[in-house]
Amino acid sequence: MKPKVIIYKKVEPVILEYVRDACEVVYFENMDDNTSASFYEELKTAEGLFGAGLKVDEELLERAPQLKIVSNISVGYDNLDLAALNSRGVMATNTPDVLNETVADTMIGLMLAVARRIPELDHYVKAGEWTANLTPTHFGVDMHHKTLGIIGMGRIGAAIAKRAHFGFGMNILYHNRSRNEEVERTYQATYCSLEKLCQDADFICLMVPLTPETQNLIGEKEFALMKKTAIFVNGSRGATVDEEALVEALQEGKILAAGTDVFVQEPVSPDHPLLSMPNVVTLPHIGSATAETRLAMARFAAENLVMGLEGKQPPALLTAIPSKRS
Repeated sequence: MKPKVIIYKKVEPVILEYVRDACEVVYFENMDDNTSASFYEELKTAEGLFGAGLKVDEELLERAPQLKIVSNISVGYDNLDLAALNSRGVMATNTPDVLNETVADTMIGLMLAVARRIPELDHYVKAGEWTANLTPTHFGVDMHHKTLGIIGMGRIGAAIAKRAHFGFGMNILYHNRSRNEEVERTYQATYCSLEKLCQDADFICLMVPLTPETQNLIGEKEFALMKKTAIFVNGSRGATVDEEALVEALQEGKILAAGTDVFVQEPVSPDHPLLSMPNVVTLPHIGSATAETRLAMARFAAENLVMGLEGKQPPALLTAIPSKRS
């Protein structure tokens, strides 16, 4: 008898068929209030969960006594209570590595878009306002040969450093929980404190996972340390930044401009103050959003899921290896 799996996110047909070959699948293409009752009913006998963004905590696990594995189609896993999963012997997996290059492309693009004011000036042209030669009020700033500070030098941070160093001749500063000697050798990156990075960098890129330690990591104190010409971009999670402090820093000219791919509340409210600021570029969490990368992530997550249900150790296991169940 095939193990029962709930897929709670729309996936490509090829991924759906792969999972169906190994599992009995209950498919919720869109999760909303209208499907929640059915979802919780199916959860009672589910052995696997497959999707992204669902909060898997003690309350949900109480409803899923047969659950063996949760497969996240994401590198981030702040939606998973790992302690609760470990205590119940439920495996959890994510999809690292396959999205590194794509997210790094997005962050370099975001920095360029902010520095050269690309969205703002695109709107300027399309609105018919380009009726004379540009003046210095329309100028952006150079990105090449500036100093980039990367907060969070994991695999994605290293991919950003690679592009910045070799593509733009940038000087790389970084702050991380531990030193990364490989990026120091390869990209001439310099390890420093968060305070020094904020003081010295022209561009600051935040790429940390969301944990209790990184929540509101960048706030009023950090923005006050930054140069008035600094450009700040966030590609991690919305809650790693104190959004009110970011708004204040921009309004008061503590920093020059900002770009963000993430918000505390997603989708972001249309009346969020960042959306009305011309010196802020806002994206709808598109870091890994290319067809190729999202398919690769879903395939990796599906392989994690099936391997876990077959009694094998998934390659991207976040929790402890569970003891054999009776």
